[in-house]
Amino acid sequence: MRPFLSGIVVTLLALLLGAFVYFGMGLAPVAVTAKPMPFERLFANMALHAKISREMPKSVPIAADETAYMAAVPIYRENCAVCHGLPGQPKTAIAAGEFPPPPQLFHGKGVSDDPAGMTYWKVTNGIRITGMPGFESTLSTTARWQVSVMLAHSLALPASVQQLLAQPLPKP
Repeated sequence: MRPFLSGIVVTLLALLLGAFVYFGMGLAPVAVTAKPMPFERLFANMALHAKISREMPKSVPIAADETAYMAAVPIYRENCAVCHGLPGQPKTAIAAGEFPPPPQLFHGKGVSDDPAGMTYWKVTNGIRITGMPGFESTLSTTARWQVSVMLAHSLALPASVQQLLAQPLPKP
């Protein structure tokens, strides 16, 4: 039994040393254009979904109405659109160069099938190694909820909101 346990310990140490050498020598793909590491997407998504499921707010403290949506439009345009896009607009150069590519929230279903609390968690905390910043210290709680509620209802926004969102971003 002792040789078996020793074999397990030696194997674990060899794996740990191998990982250290792999990352320490710069062999891991870190460039945006590099292919992801094996299981990178699986483990990252598994951890993210478990964390969000445990921590996201279960109730929404603001009404899902035109007033909230209209308040969300300038916040979204200024803080989110450069990566996540606008209706009827092509991807920005920033969004096209990111890895992983940010979801275009007004193309297809976006996050309209996610509960607003899930989007709120992402807006508040950000997501490591994706370029998604956390806005807890820069946007008010109300502003984060307004954007989250607007995105949760992005497939059924009033025409007035859609019209404001569809305006092209100003050129830098």
